[in-house]
Amino acid sequence: MTTSSQPNSRIESPCLNRPMGDIIDGESRAIAGASSDNAIVSTNPARPEQIVWSGGSDVRHVAEAVGAARKALPEWSSTSIEQRVEMLRAYQALASAKAEEIGELICAETGKAIWDSASEAKLLGAKVDVTLDDSKNSGRGRVTGFDLELSKTRKGICRFRPHGVMAVVGPFNFPAHLPNGHIVPALLMGNTIVFKPSDKTPAVGQAIAELFLAALESVGAPAGVFNLVQGRADVASALVTSRDIDGVLFTGSWPVGRRILEANLDQPGKIVALEMGGNNPAVIMPDADLKQAAIECARAAFITTGQRCTCTRRILVHKDIAGPFATLLAKISSNMIVGDPKGIGGGSRNQPVFMGPLISAEARDQAIDFQSKLARAGEGNPQPILEMTAVDHPSGGHYVSPAIWQVDRFSLSDSIAHDAGADVELFGPLVRLCEFESLEEAIEQANTTRYGLAAAIFTQEDDAIDRFVAESRAGCINVNTGTAGASGKLPFGGLGWSGNHRPAGAFSLDYCAYPIASMIEREPEVSLLPGMHFDSSWMPAD
Repeated sequence: MTTSSQPNSRIESPCLNRPMGDIIDGESRAIAGASSDNAIVSTNPARPEQIVWSGGSDVRHVAEAVGAARKALPEWSSTSIEQRVEMLRAYQALASAKAEEIGELICAETGKAIWDSASEAKLLGAKVDVTLDDSKNSGRGRVTGFDLELSKTRKGICRFRPHGVMAVVGPFNFPAHLPNGHIVPALLMGNTIVFKPSDKTPAVGQAIAELFLAALESVGAPAGVFNLVQGRADVASALVTSRDIDGVLFTGSWPVGRRILEANLDQPGKIVALEMGGNNPAVIMPDADLKQAAIECARAAFITTGQRCTCTRRILVHKDIAGPFATLLAKISSNMIVGDPKGIGGGSRNQPVFMGPLISAEARDQAIDFQSKLARAGEGNPQPILEMTAVDHPSGGHYVSPAIWQVDRFSLSDSIAHDAGADVELFGPLVRLCEFESLEEAIEQANTTRYGLAAAIFTQEDDAIDRFVAESRAGCINVNTGTAGASGKLPFGGLGWSGNHRPAGAFSLDYCAYPIASMIEREPEVSLLPGMHFDSSWMPAD
């Protein structure tokens, strides 16, 4: 990847081999007009003068892309499972070969630390292994057909069918991994795809699309199996509300997820899988390992500059250790290295950073504004333990430092301006902390949220662990490790404002196909139920 320090320079990525634009029915559709109202331009958050991707968008392309996917569906869904596996193995090989380049592109377009970006790139190929795993407890086993004897003459069969044309709407924070987590299982089950990346990360979206298209071409799949449309909210809205779409696989915020549900209320047959935000708690019991708890909470609160849906947003610490814990947490957090995502120093002395910039100047302003409102909140007695500041950088990147604020309690209020404990998610590096006196109070406060994605407890007591896991309202509940981070071998998803019980991860295959039940009678004899009568004379003559 080459860059230039000149204003408005362009980053050239070897991951992009087609014109910047849409890809419909296998054909590139470059859209001019990057200076017009339909412009899509992504820049490097660490060096905002560098353009990563630029082009236009055309909402009319949505119908064309959906039509291409619909046309390709019969042939693709009728291909053998072996051919689809071959395609995914080809994709895995391509993604693995380009992992370093993809990691570089993720870093350039999101501002994520290079080690974080590289880790994401490696997950692309790993998802294929998880999806194809047919061992005990694997997702593939749950969507594999079976048959059984219902009686001496009757056989039962369960088959799985693809839903059809699936819309995949991706986020900016994991622009490769999270869409990939929907696309790989959807293709395996015989669905066709229309993919709309975040308008903040169109380059990564196109890079992933090109990999899938190359893999599909290698097995002779129809051109319209995978389609790419770029755009903002108008394009996304047209896609997820299309009556020719059979499923929506979405990762993003609760307000957008709610609009998707509302728009599809009269289409109950459309599968909608939502993975949204979180206001995730971590509970620190008095017997917790202080070093472990502080390091894990700092990591989980501020990894990816706080731009993960699983980041710890609220810390509940027992009053007996609150002082030492807060001091240690602040010390760890204030010593985190914030700066250029590729490292500081250069050459052999290059030092990795933990936090790169936020995705945009707007995101930085929102984070600073959130803290300002928190400081002025009328309820909750907010006190700064570590204040967020905008970090000046020679490159002009969107940097901030991590923040920790203490509040009295958490509440279900929806206004951070009036209540410091409000149930409001900030997608940035700020965590709030409050004290508790009992496990009962900790669980009650942990559950004081309309979200329900992740939660964690730090303790050595089995009884406390068992009760916390049993009573926490979250889809991912960790013990002695932070809320951020998940295993692809387990389900991933939440409830409430975090999701609609369609977990991804190892369970992503479950929402990519639906079961068909058949009963087959092998003998012609039929029984008459009470009230039925049959006379053989009614039969037609031979």
